[in-house]
Amino acid sequence: MSRCDPLPTALGFERPWPQSADTLPAMSEARRRSGSNGDLVRCHWATGPWLTPYHDFEWGVPVHDDGRHLELLVLEAAQAGLSWLTVLKRRDDYRRAFADFEPARVAAFDTRQVEALLSDPGIIRHRQKVESAVGNAAALLQIQRDLGSFDDYIWGFVGGSPVVSRWRMPADVPATSPLAAALSADLRRRGFRFVGPTICYSYMQAAGMVLDHLTSCFRFDDLAARTT
Repeated sequence: MSRCDPLPTALGFERPWPQSADTLPAMSEARRRSGSNGDLVRCHWATGPWLTPYHDFEWGVPVHDDGRHLELLVLEAAQAGLSWLTVLKRRDDYRRAFADFEPARVAAFDTRQVEALLSDPGIIRHRQKVESAVGNAAALLQIQRDLGSFDDYIWGFVGGSPVVSRWRMPADVPATSPLAAALSADLRRRGFRFVGPTICYSYMQAAGMVLDHLTSCFRFDDLAARTT
C-alpha cells in the first residue's frame, strides 16, 4: 500500500492520505468505542479533515523507517512557533522539496538547493529550519554509520517499546518529559539542531515512542495492546 492511498470513503474523507494497512482492521473493531452520538471518541485535538485522519491512521503508530524518522524530525522542527495543522497541510510539498526525505539525498543538498528551498512557497521558508533539515539528515547518516540504523538508536531511549502513558484528560498530557530532555541533549551532542525537549516530545508522540492517546480514545486500546 502506498503512502498516499485514499482513506476508506466510509470514514468521510475523500482526500488521499498516508495510512498504514495494519491499522485498518483496528479501525473497524474500534467503532465499538463511540460517543453518545455514535461517533468515535478521539483525542480532543483530532478535529477537521486534516487532523482527524492523521490522528486515526498515523499519530502514535510506531515508526521504524529512518526516512520516516527524518520526515517527522523535519516537520516537528518546522512546527516551532506555528501549529501542527499549518505544517501538516504542507507535508506533500515538504516531501517533494526534500526528496521524499531520503536521508542521503537531503544530506547532499548544496547551497544552491537550499536557496531554492527558501524560494519554495510550498514549505515554511525559514532559513534556520531549512538548513537544520539538511544538517540533521547528515547527522542521521552519521548515526547510521556508527550504530547501524537511526531507528535502533532512537528506540533505544525507550527500551525498544513504546511508553504507555494512560492519560485520562487533555490537561494531563505534558509538553515535554525528562526522557525527551535526555533525547534532546544527545541529539544536540550529535550535531542535530531544532531538537529542543518540546520538539523531541512531539516527535516521540508522533513516532509512537510514547503512547499519548487518551485512554478514552478509540485508538488507545489497539496501540497499547501492541506493546505487550
